[in-house]
Amino acid sequence: METLQRVANRGSISTGGYEIDNSVKLEDDNDEYLTRTNASGTNRKTFTVSAWFKQTALATQLGHITEIWDGGTNGNATRMGVYSDDRLWVDVAGGTGNTGTQFRSLATLKLRDTSAWYHMVLAVDTTQSTEANRMKVWLNGTEVTAWDQHQIPTEDYECSLESGTTMSWGSYNSTYHGFSGYLAECNYLDGVTATQNDFGEYDDDTGIWIPKEYTGSYAGQSAYLDFSDASDLGANSKGDDVNFSLVNIAAADQSTDTPTNNFCTLNPLWVYANALTTGPIEGATEVADGAWAGTKATMGVANGKWYWEFKASGADSIVGIQTDEGVALTGNAHNILSTCALNLNGEVWIKDSTSGRNDTDVTQTFSSSDIYGIALNMDDNQISFYQAGSLITDGGSIALDGLADKTVFPFASNYNTTIEFNFGGYTTISISSAAADANDYGTFEYAPPTGYYALCTKNLSEFGG
Repeated sequence: METLQRVANRGSISTGGYEIDNSVKLEDDNDEYLTRTNASGTNRKTFTVSAWFKQTALATQLGHITEIWDGGTNGNATRMGVYSDDRLWVDVAGGTGNTGTQFRSLATLKLRDTSAWYHMVLAVDTTQSTEANRMKVWLNGTEVTAWDQHQIPTEDYECSLESGTTMSWGSYNSTYHGFSGYLAECNYLDGVTATQNDFGEYDDDTGIWIPKEYTGSYAGQSAYLDFSDASDLGANSKGDDVNFSLVNIAAADQSTDTPTNNFCTLNPLWVYANALTTGPIEGATEVADGAWAGTKATMGVANGKWYWEFKASGADSIVGIQTDEGVALTGNAHNILSTCALNLNGEVWIKDSTSGRNDTDVTQTFSSSDIYGIALNMDDNQISFYQAGSLITDGGSIALDGLADKTVFPFASNYNTTIEFNFGGYTTISISSAAADANDYGTFEYAPPTGYYALCTKNLSEFGG
């Protein structure tokens, strides 16, 4: 169970075969989801749903249950998602003829890894005479068999997937069960029972569950969403070809953070001091508010050369790197044991547990319209800061002492300001130049310095971050 809870799919390997290029970013606070109305003829007894998802906030943090997929209306919906206590959750409920009946299952395992992609498959076939064959659920290739509550639909039960009801990805509606995170490779198979092996496989070398192309049939009102067209993220290229409508979703919500290349984001489980009152938000790439609140990112590095960007609404923002052993010294995030950070008021702070804080001046005048860059060289223990593409650290780079055998993470602390990050997969920062690293990963405003790379799992697997 621990493997399912914490390891999940890291998107850390190149399969040499099937690649997923895009996902869609959804935010519960913005009421973002995709929906359409079912036509007549949907198979109410037999169907399969498969989706890859990466959470950027837990259900316990949002304070409600969240939905990955939903088909139905009101309390009679058939759906899969994450319950309010982070348990995997499935409902099979009835439409016409079965209104008011509901079969609910709550798994023992909990989905609490916000750094990883999960793959969930729900297959229902109520025509089966054997009860155990009427509903199966898989997570990351493993059938879920440990349930705190497990209710399997009766034989020939007709669920809510009927004409006139809604089908949604990422929320039930604008009021209930909104999901915060990324969705990729979403399949709904009408009248088809598939298994986890139709959508994924275990990598021979690592044992990690990875995607593979679904090559089976798309019958009836089946749907496939790959989010490849930014101008039409609800485009359904399979099955009945009926597209999904976008609710509060724009082209900018397309992301390259996917199960086959997982990008760094901010970690909602790793916050400091007063915590972040409204974040991380926007795909876990933005923090806001808080009296010297702070957070770290999901990916740490001990070697290699790495680049990311950020933008701040005010100068009371401190952004840089921090070791994984950082602890609060005086109760505020900006006083936490920090390796190195740029204070946008005009200094670089270097701090450790023994020598206190050392300040180094930088040549910059804060501007909320400027995009800042960080180039971290863990091979030579150096860091450089950029403003609007120009180096602002006097002398080029700053030497970092005491990092032998240390892992450091991107770090931020802010005082009633908003900090937008761009690790290359998704960002709310307006990007005009779309520069990538030398491996063609990431989308940045300024090209990373030569030899520096985006914080994503394909680069990490190559350079041993």
